[in-house]
Amino acid sequence: MAEEKKKRITDIGPPNYENFLPPIIKENYGKWKYHEILKPGVMVHVSESGANLFTVRASSPRLLSIDKIRAYSDLADKYCDGFLRFTSRNNVEFLLTDKSKIEPLIADLQELGHPVGGMGNSISNIVHTQGWVHCHSAATDASGIVKSVMDELIEYFTTMQLPGKLRIALACCLNMCGAVHCSDIAILGIHRRPPKVDSSKLKQMCEMPSVVASCPTAAIKPATYDGKPSVEVMEEKCMFCANCYTVCPAMPLNDPLNDGVSIWVGGKVSNARSEPMFSKLAIPFIPNNPPRWPEAVDAVKNLVEVWAANARPYERMGEWINRIGWPRFFKMTGIEFQKEHIDDFKHAGLTFKRSTHLTY
Repeated sequence: MAEEKKKRITDIGPPNYENFLPPIIKENYGKWKYHEILKPGVMVHVSESGANLFTVRASSPRLLSIDKIRAYSDLADKYCDGFLRFTSRNNVEFLLTDKSKIEPLIADLQELGHPVGGMGNSISNIVHTQGWVHCHSAATDASGIVKSVMDELIEYFTTMQLPGKLRIALACCLNMCGAVHCSDIAILGIHRRPPKVDSSKLKQMCEMPSVVASCPTAAIKPATYDGKPSVEVMEEKCMFCANCYTVCPAMPLNDPLNDGVSIWVGGKVSNARSEPMFSKLAIPFIPNNPPRWPEAVDAVKNLVEVWAANARPYERMGEWINRIGWPRFFKMTGIEFQKEHIDDFKHAGLTFKRSTHLTY
């Protein structure tokens, strides 16, 4: 009998998540009866079998060093058999079965400088993009603003005194690899000037057809400069996305004088009470002012506190705005209405608005 050939591995994608589940979750998979928040940052899931799984959620930076990951791992080994996870908003969660270990774990986390909270009616960790530390098209920093904002709003992370959930996000440019399109408050980095074409280097560094084809709004066309092939940017069509800079380093977009951030409000992913909503413009432009971005921090804090003082229980930012109306929102927050607030993207509501929410 011929020797059986070794089975060929065809699936080389990510490993099965079941291999990494804690034993208590495997044993009670699909059998959880309910969950409740015991205190800020601490939750328990109760199974039909009577098993309890405790979760301790702590703040965590979006960009982690090896030392920080090792510190988390040491805490997980010490308190929860090595099991932890990260949420989609970059919180770190430790999964425990022994209730007596919760308080010692919290004490160790606070000693590391990581407050516990972010559950229920609170601000969760701010999800954000790369910013100046990594991204070539960033109009602002990410980690710097997020750190500055959360330093000011930390009391709303470690308590549950807000009317409802509040999700804040930051994207360092409008390509938006953050969640700013669907967060209660969003900080969006914006460019206000088109790319600068360095025609002396363009021919050597870039492939002309690729540069023209890279523009999603057809704002780039072939041109001639000093008798040599080049390109021209039609400013009225440019949306400052930096796609051209991605394929052509001779077309830089960064501009210290004209780059900054805008503030958006009213987005959410949840289907609870009302359908998901997109964020809408609140403040068109705030200049970059590193390292602490005081103007942006004050703007976000003002929005949080006005909403917190006037919203009904469990009412999200967008639901509150829809109830009181945009004119009253601008008046209550002290934000000046400007030409940029006029929505002239006529078909956005039809082309982007998709939901399974039942409205009847």
